[in-house]
Amino acid sequence: MPERSLAALSSVPALETTDLHAWHDNVHVLRGVNLDIPVGQVAAFLGRPGSGHDTLLRAIMGLTPFRTGSVRIHGTESIHHAHEKIQHLGVGYCGADTGIFTGLSCEENLLLPSSTEDTLGGGMSLAEIYELLPTLYPRRHMPCTRLSGGEQQMLAVARILRTGANLLLLDNIADGLAPVMVQSLAHLIVQLRNMGYTAVLIEQNLDFAGPLADCFYVMHEGQVIDKAAPDALASKQEAFSALLGI
Repeated sequence: MPERSLAALSSVPALETTDLHAWHDNVHVLRGVNLDIPVGQVAAFLGRPGSGHDTLLRAIMGLTPFRTGSVRIHGTESIHHAHEKIQHLGVGYCGADTGIFTGLSCEENLLLPSSTEDTLGGGMSLAEIYELLPTLYPRRHMPCTRLSGGEQQMLAVARILRTGANLLLLDNIADGLAPVMVQSLAHLIVQLRNMGYTAVLIEQNLDFAGPLADCFYVMHEGQVIDKAAPDALASKQEAFSALLGI
């Protein structure tokens, strides 16, 4: 696969938030979140359901009804941008709801036009996608209804890569999948990090996130209450597990 360099973006953080507050259904969910995630890193956000990490992704994407503070994406302030304009800054979202079109084949999904092609340059080619995700190639003409849950997640990530996005927001993408597919997704995230992509990983499974992330954030009641680098994870694992309820 041709090397895809994102070095031009590395002089500023891929994602930076300052005193970020956000509301959902008239509830004040995020309460002053400060982040600084460099280009080419995987940041894992840990927390129980309701801790605020889902709203964090929605706020970054401009999908909350109201937010205040600062959200800078590759140095560009986006707090007042609409969702569609934020996508054009190179942000892609993938969650449990893959958003793929089940009435189409795998390759037809990949060939759907992207609204970001003009601003982001089109992203990965089909050849690059199949090299990165070889399990999709023999299934390229298969209806998406015949893909396993893990294969559908792979396709959902592939569709984001086709758009040219380089900041990937991944919301519990391994939840409920067979162990072999969880391993495949982990391998994919490592490959993308090595290529210079940045990922924000929302995850309750510390065993999945542990080997992948460059930094770990713990959220509780809409705030980041702890942070750890990988070399400090072992010393904090007991505390993190208690916070996660595992």
